[in-house]
Amino acid sequence: MLFKSKNAIVTGSTSGIGQVIATRLAAEGCNIMLNGFGEKSAIDALKKDLMDKYKGKVEYSSADMSKPKEIEQLIADTNKAFGGIDILVNDAGIQFTAPIDKFPDDKWDAILAINLSSSFHTIKHTLPIMRKQKSGRIINIISVHGLVASIEKAAYVAAKHGLAGLTKVVALETALDNITCNGICPGWVLTPLVQKQIDDKSKAENIDKQAAKDEILNKQPTHQFVKPEDIAAYIIFLC
Repeated sequence: MLFKSKNAIVTGSTSGIGQVIATRLAAEGCNIMLNGFGEKSAIDALKKDLMDKYKGKVEYSSADMSKPKEIEQLIADTNKAFGGIDILVNDAGIQFTAPIDKFPDDKWDAILAINLSSSFHTIKHTLPIMRKQKSGRIINIISVHGLVASIEKAAYVAAKHGLAGLTKVVALETALDNITCNGICPGWVLTPLVQKQIDDKSKAENIDKQAAKDEILNKQPTHQFVKPEDIAAYIIFLC
């Protein structure tokens, strides 16, 4: 247990990559603040499973990551529950695809809020706690779209490029504080979010789902999906 009694927040951790990250951190001894949407029964089951297996504390916040006041409360609640915050993983994200001239304004606003601004708010309110502790680890799940672009993803690409820049600024501002800030830019990972893109592509192009999946994977040099477990292992290394 590398991080016994350390305290971690993982946003977007009730499913997908975030859930795998939270599980790995719990396995390494962390107390975990879960965050995300989902059925109460499924979230309760996840909490119980993590506590039974790894014996650490597990709490849950339903904070909406598009709402700054709820994010501020998430940080305050975590600090109160655990007595500190050692690790912050910003994983929450949403997606919507459309040509830019047909991109709905509300979708643009929502994606920028959750995929970019939420990380600004979590970091803003967590840094004073980490500075008081004289240590901390911040990791932003950026995506390859923080480095390259794809058609019909104006908001997602803009947000992820912004998150890459935010990560660099925070790293500079904390360089003397024993606090690190890193970003991970994975390619395609088979999450519920990506599965929906595959399903939508299959329907829009009238092709079967395997063909839609293959078309997506052709953009990835390995022609394979990145495993969430590999991302979680990288986070352990960075922490």
